[in-house]
Amino acid sequence: MSLITIVGRGHSGTRAISHTLYASGVFMGQTLNRSGDKVPPEDMYEAASIFARQVPWKGGLDWDFRSMADVPIDADYERLVSLYLRDVLDDMSQHKGWKLPETTLSLPWITRMYPDAYYIYLVRDPRDSILAGHTTDDLARFGVSYPETEDVLERRAISWKYQYDLVAATPKPQHWLTLRFEDFVQHQERELGRLEEFLGMPLGRIIVRPDSVGRWQRTEERVPDFDFLRDALRESGYGSQD
Repeated sequence: MSLITIVGRGHSGTRAISHTLYASGVFMGQTLNRSGDKVPPEDMYEAASIFARQVPWKGGLDWDFRSMADVPIDADYERLVSLYLRDVLDDMSQHKGWKLPETTLSLPWITRMYPDAYYIYLVRDPRDSILAGHTTDDLARFGVSYPETEDVLERRAISWKYQYDLVAATPKPQHWLTLRFEDFVQHQERELGRLEEFLGMPLGRIIVRPDSVGRWQRTEERVPDFDFLRDALRESGYGSQD
């Protein structure tokens, strides 16, 4: 019996993998929304806020995530996560899991609670990821301190960087697979092969939309080339905006 979770900031392509797992017979929770999220999400939202209160903000776009691998996990956090996952954990399906982007906001504690789970991490070009609004755009909603800005795209870009840095600082569990959304769309069979080998099970095929890649290049509003995203763009294999 395997437990699977999909992590990654909202609008990173997690929906495509959730739909793929669901189409493959993986139990993804009793109630899913159109994005493939396990709902209702409020318990996980509250848990994420408890985690955030433990993360020191060093000013600017610098947070200290290192201690989160060692500090005791808050008892209320464990209780809320267990409540959120009750239907999944109680289910007797051979393969089961969940998808909720806000899971990423407390990933170091999730991996400690479920060290044997299978983690699928979705990365997407942030310039596409920030085009549409998401619940995590304003990190203050989850108790995260960050530089205030009235620029909506900048706020979303900060949220993307925070979650990217948080994932990078998380000690990786035994079962971890990083998947780029663009690769899944443009080379679906190849990436499904990687997923099947990783999970040890056959997977169904869903329809993907090639026009979902590189939307930032076709939008009427120019997406700023935020300096603080350049390292992440390079590390993830994306070219610069210039």
